[in-house]
Amino acid sequence: MSKNGWNNRSKNTVPLQLPTTYLKPVKRNTITHEFNSGSQVEIPLPQESDEYLSEASTLLRQGIQQQQAGELVAAMKSLQQSLVLFQAVKDLQKQAQVLSFLGLVTYSAGDYKSAISYSQKCMSLSEETSDLTLQMQALSHLGNAYRHLNEHNKAIDFLKKCLKITQQLQDKRSQVAALNNLGLVYKALGKFTQAIEYQQQSLEIVRELKDNWGEEQVLKNLGNAWYALDNYSRAIAYYEQCVVLARSLKNVRSASQVLKNLGNACYALGDYIKAIKYYEERLQLAREIQDQRSEEQSLGSLGVACEALGDHHRAITYYEERLLLARTIKDRRSEEQTLASLRVACYALGDYAKAMQYQQGTPNS
Repeated sequence: MSKNGWNNRSKNTVPLQLPTTYLKPVKRNTITHEFNSGSQVEIPLPQESDEYLSEASTLLRQGIQQQQAGELVAAMKSLQQSLVLFQAVKDLQKQAQVLSFLGLVTYSAGDYKSAISYSQKCMSLSEETSDLTLQMQALSHLGNAYRHLNEHNKAIDFLKKCLKITQQLQDKRSQVAALNNLGLVYKALGKFTQAIEYQQQSLEIVRELKDNWGEEQVLKNLGNAWYALDNYSRAIAYYEQCVVLARSLKNVRSASQVLKNLGNACYALGDYIKAIKYYEERLQLAREIQDQRSEEQSLGSLGVACEALGDHHRAITYYEERLLLARTIKDRRSEEQTLASLRVACYALGDYAKAMQYQQGTPNS
């Protein structure tokens, strides 16, 4: 399945307008699977020669393509125009479909209140037309949006209803999403055991489907849940599987994030050598993709891990690289933290003169 297969998400003549400042995709661990996305994208032109229907269908297809390309402002415009035309010809089925995608776009942009508004309208219409697939989508969007608004009980209620429909329809891809997302709500509530139970079920189904993109996300979420329970060994087991998949999928940013978690988990267990190995892998990835923030973080983590091993000379080397980078990206906070770390490392070596230079912030090269 393609990367875009994991995506997600309305009836007023004047649709909700979304400020353009919102329209940037927000990263999250939700699996926003576009249920039956393949069939949804291929929307046939109506048999009737009705001009409105033809234009509305064209705009809907265009909006879906723009959403999948991450062009959220353009997608909103196309979908809102499509909705107005479908309302003019009173096509309830297509209105519900457009509302679902409007919910998706606003959710993707982090505008959760608008996502809820569109999804509630989609829900009302899809109940009228008895369209279970659209009801399932609307419930998913509602649950995910309420989770981000910290209304966890509402989120659980909607996602459990969504899960029930996925089982009724025997839609396994949608079950994966519903189970994973329920796990995220329980994790947000601090109910980690229940979170793990749901996500473990999600993992079993996604592996059965041989969906590597979905599996990578679920593995990461399971690792996070075990990490939150301070069960670092279990977290490491899931993270290590996740990194292998992320690398095979060339999902470098995800691999970088999980390598950080792996390093932290190993550090928490006192396995500093293994922690350094993962931090070094993350540093290499960060430099490959020119992610200076991740590079700076990795250098700091490496310094701390080397100090834990008692290797202060090596720690200083990493800290000096971090200091240079912090000054390059003009991050005053990181610069001050690194100077403090350098002073401590120099004192540990008995190099008080160098420590004093770092105190002044102007060490000799």
